[in-house]
Amino acid sequence: MKYILLMYHTEGVFTQDEMPGQMQLALDLCHQLHAKGQFLGASPLLPVSAATSISSKSGRLEVVDGPFAETKEQLGGYVLIDVPNLDDAIEVAQKFPAAKRGTVEIRPLFELEGIPKV
Repeated sequence: MKYILLMYHTEGVFTQDEMPGQMQLALDLCHQLHAKGQFLGASPLLPVSAATSISSKSGRLEVVDGPFAETKEQLGGYVLIDVPNLDDAIEVAQKFPAAKRGTVEIRPLFELEGIPKV
C-alpha cells in the first residue's frame, strides 16, 4: 500500500548546526527504503514564507501569501513510500527527524484510475 508521510514541525526546530546531520539522516533513510523497493519519492519544502494559498469559493479567486492556516507547526516535507501495511508505515515514519521534534502524519494514498504516471 502506498502512504505519504507528511513531516510537520515548527520552523527553526533544528538549529543551523543540527540541520546537516538531520538532513543526512533523512537521506540515509530514503536510500534504505529505496534499497528495499519501498521508496517512491520525497522532498523537503521551502519555508512558509515562500508559500502561496489560493481558493476559488463562489467563483472568485483569492490568492494569499503564506500558508492557509496560522499554526505553529508547518508542513516541512514529505516522503512517499510503498509498504505492506500501516504498521510498516509507522515503523518507517518514527525514524525520521520530524517524528522526534514534531509530527509525522501518515496517510494512505487513494489510487485514482486515469491519473498520468510520472
